Amino acid sequence: MLEFINLPDGQLPPVAPYSHAVRAGDFLFVTGQLAENPDTGEVEKGSIEAQTEQVMANLKLVLAHANTSFEKVAMSRIFVTDFRYYETVNRIYAGHFTAGRYPGRTTVGVTALAGLGDVEIDLIVYCGD
Repeated sequence: MLEFINLPDGQLPPVAPYSHAVRAGDFLFVTGQLAENPDTGEVEKGSIEAQTEQVMANLKLVLAHANTSFEKVAMSRIFVTDFRYYETVNRIYAGHFTAGRYPGRTTVGVTALAGLGDVEIDLIVYCGD
């Protein structure tokens, strides 16, 4: 059975037809998050540091709404528009996990992202015991 999860009260209003996350059995698939202002839905084009911090805050918001956390992330995919951002994104991303307990990960360079942001991250989360 699939459970489609969306944040309440217009938080992170979807910019396309998607759910913020979908639970399938013991797994939660979290839609890629950009540096979207959670109140307005606008992608804020600031520094890569500010964008990455906002992406991680948005992921945390979705995870909390689904009653889970970064500690349960099994896999992540990071998309960046410029690999010169790689080290900065790594540093901020790593700060949200316990050292030595990092999820599996793929990082991909792309030419563009929705909303013209520079970083997007999606997650696969294990929610079983």
